[in-house]
Amino acid sequence: MSRRSPDYAPAVPEPEAVRLALKRFGFFLPDAVLPPLCAYLDQLGKWKKVANLTGPGDWLEILGKLVLDSFHLAPFLDSLDLPSNPLCLDLGAGAGLPGLPLRMLRPVGPHVLVEAREKRALFLRAFLAAHPLPGTSVFHGRAEDCLRKCASAGLILSRAFKPWAQVLEMAAPHMQSGSFCVFLSLEPLPEIFSAPRTDAFLEDWTGDRQASYIVGGKARYFWALRKI
Repeated sequence: MSRRSPDYAPAVPEPEAVRLALKRFGFFLPDAVLPPLCAYLDQLGKWKKVANLTGPGDWLEILGKLVLDSFHLAPFLDSLDLPSNPLCLDLGAGAGLPGLPLRMLRPVGPHVLVEAREKRALFLRAFLAAHPLPGTSVFHGRAEDCLRKCASAGLILSRAFKPWAQVLEMAAPHMQSGSFCVFLSLEPLPEIFSAPRTDAFLEDWTGDRQASYIVGGKARYFWALRKI
């Protein structure tokens, strides 16, 4: 019998295969995370062409290149001095990244997946209907409308949604002092946050902290901006 390679993965994500893959990536997650994570990876594969969710690749590649961001993000959020059980608005949620895997590991406070595109919002709702995650819901519509309708957000997540300056300007009127905007980025925290502010709207924000990690030999960053 031929021996399987270390990178072998079954076509359908199974708990033990996902556990081994996570171990290779340096993550040891609670057993309770594995069933919804397997279901999520499976549904991404089934929906990705219909709703243009992700690029090509099997579930193992999607896990390593996209989903792990969420598991790096969880301890970063824990390091912030966030309000208690903050309302989180996950802008441009798309395929549910980082929100859905993050909620599997860190179900803290209410979390709203904000998505304007109909097919992607449908995917998010279909997944949550089959695999409910505590306090997690979908807002199908523009981020601006969600910010106006929701109670004051204590945390905003932005991954490839809009340029950071536009997000801050849009979010500022709807956030209290001590709230955070957290960006998932391929670039480090802009130097403007360590220099005197030249734009009026930036006077409302301070660079709180950042963290980096490596995916495929390249650095990715989180940076947290706190509303003053």
